[in-house]
Amino acid sequence: MDLADQKCVPGRRGVPPMERAKAVEMLNLLASGWSLNRDGHLERLYQFKNFAQALAFVNKIGAVAEAEDHHPDIYLAWGKCRVEIWTHVINGLTESDFYLAAKSDREFNRCRVKQPLIPGWQV
Repeated sequence: MDLADQKCVPGRRGVPPMERAKAVEMLNLLASGWSLNRDGHLERLYQFKNFAQALAFVNKIGAVAEAEDHHPDIYLAWGKCRVEIWTHVINGLTESDFYLAAKSDREFNRCRVKQPLIPGWQV
């Protein structure tokens, strides 16, 4: 089963974060572009042609995050969106973080193949 098809599980205090070796192993299951940042969080920069596209993508990821009850930090700027994911309650990674990363990629890929919502809007 694809990581994006997995259901995120809410983080619980006291659960140890994923070991770095396991995180690196799971990182290889994600699409290219994801990395572990200096804090050990998952991070990816998505690029778009304009602000409207980046904002629309942020809204899509926000809806997924709400549905999964697993919330990334999202940074929006003109033509780009950076997503940073980790389980806040344990200040580390869990498998659910990788599920949410894969779901973010799925939404990005959907944006790229769908017809534009706004005339002249292309990813």
